[in-house]
Amino acid sequence: MLTSAFNTAAAGLQATQIAIGIVSQNVANAGAAGYVKRAVTMLPPGPGNSGVAVGTIERVFEDAALKQLRLETSRASFASTKADILSQVDKLYGKPGDPTALDGRLNAFTQALQGLASNPGSVAVRSTVLNAASSLTERIRALATNVQDLRTGLESRLGKEVAAANDLLQSIASLNVKAAATSDDAARAGFLDQRDHQITQLSSYLEVRRMAQRDGTVTLTTTSGMVLVDRGAATALAFDGRGVLGPASSLSPDASKRGVGTVSATTPGGSTIDLSPRDGLGSGSIAAALELRDIVLPKAQRRLDDLAFAVAQSLTDKSAVGVQNGGGFELRLNELATIKPGNTITVSVGSGASARSVILVASSFASRELDASQTVDSNAQARTFKIPAAPATALDYANAISAALAAASPGLTATSTAAGVTVAGTAVQSVVATFTVPNSVRDVSGAYPQIPLFVDGGDNTLITGSFDGAPQRIGLAQRLSVNAVLIRDASPIAAAGAGTAASGPSRANFLYDALTSRKQTFSSASGIGDGETSHSATVVSFTRTVIAAEGDAAATARTMDEQQRVALTTAQTWFAKGASVNVDEEMSRLIALQTAYAANARVLTVAREMLDILLRA
Repeated sequence: MLTSAFNTAAAGLQATQIAIGIVSQNVANAGAAGYVKRAVTMLPPGPGNSGVAVGTIERVFEDAALKQLRLETSRASFASTKADILSQVDKLYGKPGDPTALDGRLNAFTQALQGLASNPGSVAVRSTVLNAASSLTERIRALATNVQDLRTGLESRLGKEVAAANDLLQSIASLNVKAAATSDDAARAGFLDQRDHQITQLSSYLEVRRMAQRDGTVTLTTTSGMVLVDRGAATALAFDGRGVLGPASSLSPDASKRGVGTVSATTPGGSTIDLSPRDGLGSGSIAAALELRDIVLPKAQRRLDDLAFAVAQSLTDKSAVGVQNGGGFELRLNELATIKPGNTITVSVGSGASARSVILVASSFASRELDASQTVDSNAQARTFKIPAAPATALDYANAISAALAAASPGLTATSTAAGVTVAGTAVQSVVATFTVPNSVRDVSGAYPQIPLFVDGGDNTLITGSFDGAPQRIGLAQRLSVNAVLIRDASPIAAAGAGTAASGPSRANFLYDALTSRKQTFSSASGIGDGETSHSATVVSFTRTVIAAEGDAAATARTMDEQQRVALTTAQTWFAKGASVNVDEEMSRLIALQTAYAANARVLTVAREMLDILLRA
């Protein structure tokens, strides 16, 4: 009986002492990042339940809460990254209607044209028009440059974040090994704290799935199922950054054409997987940066390029609608004779759900297939046709156009007529050709109202949308400039007509109407309208729509960011409720343990006194 009491008290003292140590550890680490509250389980050690023993030292938390915390961490990081960049883009455009905003600069230019129409003979007014035009081009160039700066910043950010994520993967694998190898519960709990904290940190970069293994290790995978960590083995992440990005820098499966860095994952087995399409990354800041760099910001750049092209094209081009002729539509030879590289012939085929377009782009070289995303209709069949050498007959044009049509869409034909070329075929609905009227940047006479006021500032060339070299439209917003010929002599913008030095309002009125009343066709790739088909609008209207679209995108991103912050806070509270140390609770537990310790110590004291009495008897 005495021996049993002695053993029970001794076991109780030992268990209570360990429990007090755990409470002290909890209190000492309250608020420490990654620390999870500990608890001791007590077990009866032998027959008759005489005494207690320490079973295990466990970390106290809800697994479901930890899983939700990591998911919301990934989503919040994704939303925050997008909101930050899109807010910067929105600020670049300026407050709608503000004189320094994009639409404010365009409005100033159109108002200057109205002033010129009222007073075409004034040298000061002409200078005002050119200054307003220069201010508009400067604003467009600055916007486009800033968009590329944001892409370059994301490229640099991706390099740093991929490196950080890779370091975490290697560390998590190492902690897996340490946790599985140790037999000390306290040491294992410390390793598991570090590992779980690092997995949560990793979740801010990319969304991961966690699977616990029987040996205490975990396996991490991406949302697509690719293994990132398996016990002690980790996949190596790398990023081959490209430095400064430009408008033509894009993601491509062809490494020789790729102009941006890619995120690659090399498995322990040696196979390499490209993660840059971001389809398998789920959320997280890396996925957001890839989406922004490769989709969102290029779309913003495309809108600016389309705007720059439309501003120039509206003042230089004219459209010719094919006249119905038998079973087809006829284009006049005198119009075809003015066609330049980049000018287009658009054939609309079918109607309703079966409607489609075939776009032929004039070129100085042999016919070839084009990437339709660089035309006004991303869903069109696009191809170049070679402009016949001058002097060219209707038959020469018919042969060139017919060959391109046959390659793009069998069943469409072009035949020569006495007046020009007729395009025909099953279900052809219309044929529209677009021509750049001036022959060069120096062609500024008043023979026609069109004038090359805006040019490609790369080499002061006419803007026609040529595909003969690099597609002219790509990056045009960063090169748009006012014609140097007009900067030297502004009088042609108020020319009354060919062969006269007199001034008149007709050209100024034409330019004003071209920007404010005459509709242009904008590409579906710009994402304006339904985002699936080309969008028809005036230049002024398109500008306002672009600003509104960027503002809406920023507002949506901010709302999503705010919602995700709330969701993350909720998840953090849920997890903390079970895992965080409550000092008041721990102190209450400490008092109870001290009481138990004192009781066990008293039992030992009594047992010793009784033993002394027996020995003296």
